[in-house]
Amino acid sequence: MKMSKRAVRMQVHHRRGRGAALNLVSLMDIFTILVFFLLVNSSDVQELPTRSVDIPESVSQEKPRETVVVLVNKDQILVQGQAVISTADAVASRGNTLLPLKAALDAQARRLIRVDDDAVREVTILGDRTVPYSLLRKVMATCTEADYGRVSLAVMQKAPEDAGGSAT
Repeated sequence: MKMSKRAVRMQVHHRRGRGAALNLVSLMDIFTILVFFLLVNSSDVQELPTRSVDIPESVSQEKPRETVVVLVNKDQILVQGQAVISTADAVASRGNTLLPLKAALDAQARRLIRVDDDAVREVTILGDRTVPYSLLRKVMATCTEADYGRVSLAVMQKAPEDAGGSAT
């Protein structure tokens, strides 16, 4: 039996719709944009290891930069997560320089890859709130003796309080 032109045209049209293929070009574009968005926005956050340290609070607005991290807690002093010296030994030591800490900081300085050799070395000290200031002073002195020109103390940011009272 011979089919009419209209029936043939309808059959071809219906056959075309059966094998509908998924257009992947637009999906690839969306995923590419999503990857670039995530790469650009993921570099804003730096998380400091504060699980064993109770950090003091401050109203400073400046964000920390990526630096060598010295963590001073109740038990020990750590450089980049590696234990260097116990806190009791550091407090009992004479002088302002802690030799094991200086050796660890020098080792970190050799590992750093810098484009500019004249760049100032930076270190961030995370000191527990209960650690005596004399110990923090020894740690800071050791950092400057190890040629770290920029020493920062990490603090938790708190909301600034009202400086002025109510006017009457």
